[in-house]
Amino acid sequence: MEAKKTKIFTMPFARVYPLYIKKVEKKGRTKAEVDEIIFWLTGYDEVSLQKQVDNNVDFERFFAEAPQINSNVSLIKGVICGYRVEDIEDKLMQKIRYLDKLIDELAKGKAMDKILRKQ
Repeated sequence: MEAKKTKIFTMPFARVYPLYIKKVEKKGRTKAEVDEIIFWLTGYDEVSLQKQVDNNVDFERFFAEAPQINSNVSLIKGVICGYRVEDIEDKLMQKIRYLDKLIDELAKGKAMDKILRKQ
């Protein structure tokens, strides 16, 4: 498990980002919605997100440099990759899985208000 963890932490965000987009576009959703989720979760905006992609930062740096992790992340619950996101102890892994979970919900057709945990 430890080697696997390290691998995702050091994986360039820019390599996974297009896969998120491809996954949701196959289900009729858009890149703009993926970006909105990332903005909501991390506090990045269009310019700062593009800079992270262009600089090929890894997931560890991507989340370390995130302007503001959303205060409602604790509302993200459920299973992704066989783990309950709310029970993941490693904070970086938890943030990565939060993002995976939100993208998954988008691909499954969930409404944006629900994905972004708007009350």
